[in-house]
Amino acid sequence: MRAVLRRVTVLIALMAVWQLLWGDYSVATAISGLLVAAAITTLLSLPAVPVQGRLHPVSLVRLIARVGWYLLVSSVQVSWLAIRPSPPPPAAVLRVQLSVKSDLVLVLAANIMSLLPGSISLEIDQVRRVMFCHVIDAGSPRAVAAFYRQVTNVERLLVAAFERDAEWLPAPTEEQQ
Repeated sequence: MRAVLRRVTVLIALMAVWQLLWGDYSVATAISGLLVAAAITTLLSLPAVPVQGRLHPVSLVRLIARVGWYLLVSSVQVSWLAIRPSPPPPAAVLRVQLSVKSDLVLVLAANIMSLLPGSISLEIDQVRRVMFCHVIDAGSPRAVAAFYRQVTNVERLLVAAFERDAEWLPAPTEEQQ
C-alpha cells in the first residue's frame, strides 16, 4: 500500500511540475502531465534510494528557515563583494568533514551548500563523508570560520530533521532484501 501511495504521490508531483512549466492549469495539461509523468517513472526508473530514520517536521521547518536566512545574508555579502571598490578576496577550496550517516542527507547537505551564494560543492567523498567546497570569500580567518560555522549549523539541522540517533536504523543491504 505504501509503495502505491508513494508512486501516486510522485506522479502527482511530476504532473504539477508539468503544469507549472507550461503555466496552464487545464484538464488537457493535467492529462498530458500525467502521461509524461507515467512515461518518466516507467521508462527512466531509478534505483530505490534507501531512506533511514524519520522526518521531523518542526526540525525541517527550522532547517528551511535557517537556509532561507543564509540565502539572504550570503546574497547580500556576495553582492557587496561584486560592487565594492577593492579587489575581490581570495577564494579557496575548503575540506568539510561531515558526520551524517545517510547518503540522501549527504546529498542534501551538498545541495544546500551549492544553493548558497558564495559557495559550491565541488566533490563529495561518500565513504569518508568529506565534502570539498569552493568558497568565494576566504580572505580572512574570520570568513573561513564563518563558512565552517554555517556548514556545522546546516549539518546539525539536517541531522535533527532526518537522522536522530534514537531512531536511526541502517538501510537493509541488498543481501537482506
